Amino acid sequence: MDTYDVAIVGAGPGGLACAIKAKELGLSYVVLEKGKSILQGIIDSFPSGKKVYPTIPKGQSKPFPVSDLEPSNEPAEEYVAKAANCIAKHEISVCLDEKANDLVKEEKGFKVVTSKNEYACANVVLAFGRSIPADLGVYGDAKMVHRRLGNPEEHIGSSCLIIGGGNSAADIVAALSRAKRTAEDETPVFWAHRRKQFKVDKDVARDIGEEILLGGNIRILQGAKPVLGGVDEDGVDRLLIRVRNIDFDAGVMFHQALSFPMSQVIACVGTQGPAPVFEKMGLELISSDKVESKPRKSGKAGTKLIALKPGLQSSTEGIYAIGAAISPAYAFVGEDGTLQRKKHTDLIFTAVSDGVLAVENIAQNKYGGKK
Repeated sequence: MDTYDVAIVGAGPGGLACAIKAKELGLSYVVLEKGKSILQGIIDSFPSGKKVYPTIPKGQSKPFPVSDLEPSNEPAEEYVAKAANCIAKHEISVCLDEKANDLVKEEKGFKVVTSKNEYACANVVLAFGRSIPADLGVYGDAKMVHRRLGNPEEHIGSSCLIIGGGNSAADIVAALSRAKRTAEDETPVFWAHRRKQFKVDKDVARDIGEEILLGGNIRILQGAKPVLGGVDEDGVDRLLIRVRNIDFDAGVMFHQALSFPMSQVIACVGTQGPAPVFEKMGLELISSDKVESKPRKSGKAGTKLIALKPGLQSSTEGIYAIGAAISPAYAFVGEDGTLQRKKHTDLIFTAVSDGVLAVENIAQNKYGGKK
């Protein structure tokens, strides 16, 4: 069995950047992707026609770490095609439809066990993103609620509900409104969020504003909370969302709510980080309480953050974690052992930068500055 310098788990922008940099630095590599295409996460999560923006985190500046992977406001389908052209140009090979099932520590290096094969390697880069949907937190069963937008035409002629206050929800709201407007369908798109304030990027907000100005029937529900999932008397799976609370009398509350067929509900409430996967691999996780001097205003106390050293190397030498897998934050372990919570934005720019940094670190450890 050949031993690769690095096995890259995931063929998103970060994983592809790893492969491109590895080849540039003379490292042998293998890219393992569980999906049937590169950028499968983008294909699954971006509505048809949704633009991919070249957003850069505050404080960062160009150039883009791998210029061929830089988005340019094109639709997601075109960005996937651009990435395919990029790996063809760089002659990067990707093993598709190979899910990494296990990572075994060997005497020298590691063995990655997939659904089809086994790969020996000296280093591993975990670039698999965040793919475990967060729970809606309702009473009853809400498993029939969609987590992504499939064919927008399936929602023509019916009112639909999009849950979530971030970019993903906003993208779907805009896409559905556009599809309904094009089809001259006057049924509304309800956009609900638990909080009063929605948090979206400027580019996404501009798309929503443009859709409203063009006549999109978008109804915003602030402070709305999904509360109950179940089957009605007609056998239809429905989700009840509470939109208003009114003090009635002597502790009695009047609740105003809307009920939607789950077939017309899409929940964009985020994903859980891959902490269970990291734990299974034996990687060190640190409670956020131990790396923050002040309690956070939002978020769950005691959230587990992966511990990463300089170069994004985990507590196990030779295993690196990058991209969305370590967002929105990780525990940075300084050379003196001090801990610091590092904010980590889930952006293509960040993932690509991570991939380049991790592979440069691997090359440095192999060549010792000789290459």
